[in-house]
Amino acid sequence: MPSRVQLTSRMPRTDDVLAVNSNLCAVVEAQHGVATRTQLIRCGISAGQIGAHLAARRWRAIGRHVVVLTNAPLTAAQRQWAAVLLPEKPCALAGASACAQAGLTGFEPDRVHILVTHSTHVAAPTWVKIHESRRFTPADINAAGGLPRTTVARSLVDAAAWSSSPRRACAFLCAGVQQRLVPADRLAAALVAAGHVRHSKIMREIVGDISGGGHTLAEIEFGALARRAGLPSVRRQVLRRETDGRVRYLDVELDLPDGTRLAVEIDGGVHLQMLNASDDMDRQNEIVIDGQPVLRFASLTVRLDEARVVDQLSRFRLRHS
Repeated sequence: MPSRVQLTSRMPRTDDVLAVNSNLCAVVEAQHGVATRTQLIRCGISAGQIGAHLAARRWRAIGRHVVVLTNAPLTAAQRQWAAVLLPEKPCALAGASACAQAGLTGFEPDRVHILVTHSTHVAAPTWVKIHESRRFTPADINAAGGLPRTTVARSLVDAAAWSSSPRRACAFLCAGVQQRLVPADRLAAALVAAGHVRHSKIMREIVGDISGGGHTLAEIEFGALARRAGLPSVRRQVLRRETDGRVRYLDVELDLPDGTRLAVEIDGGVHLQMLNASDDMDRQNEIVIDGQPVLRFASLTVRLDEARVVDQLSRFRLRHS
């Protein structure tokens, strides 16, 4: 970002030398050298002076309203600021872009995603993706850190709804909770507010799994898949006492043709957390040590890839016929 001295030295050397006032410096610093024409004029820079800098290619224009006070390649922060300033209306970084700004890792956005009110018409560069929403209000904006972005819960739900596949949509929600950006109950509330959006049914189910309230549904669905694989009715929540006296429950247990008892664990999003995963490993080890085979399925797989679950169960049944 140009310093105050650099900005002053680039001004026209005429009798009306452009002084860089403190207001302009504050805007430039806060917005990484990006401002709207309206902001510049309010800071005392005339439309003619703006035009002169643009014509001399000291500054560059993005769209009709945004000016970048440098001619260097845009940084990631400058692209984000340019994107949210383009509409000159209520606007915020959204979806995957807002998630990344909030600290989510593993989901780098392909473009700068912004959210605007419905029927907002604005031309934008190809690296900006504009999403319109009828329910977008100032209450959805978190301005902490200066750059306006939607709240974490809404950002995750929007990123999930804008995803091309339900698997990626659910991955966003699981990662948001796993990385401790938002609790599951807040995600659930954001989903209710979103209404009928893309992937909403599976997202509601996965949020239930993440919070621990959806296991029963996944287990019921698993029973139907087991029957399709030629297996008998399953037993759910089977009590098991470990060698150290601890009492645990198997999600599912069923009998194979040769009399072998198969244990099945169905993991919701909560199992992704390190301590829970460690406990799951320990439990699985104890079951296997006692001579009982174990299969594990993610609840997401049970819900979205039934054919894969049925295939694996069928092949396991054949090995124990």
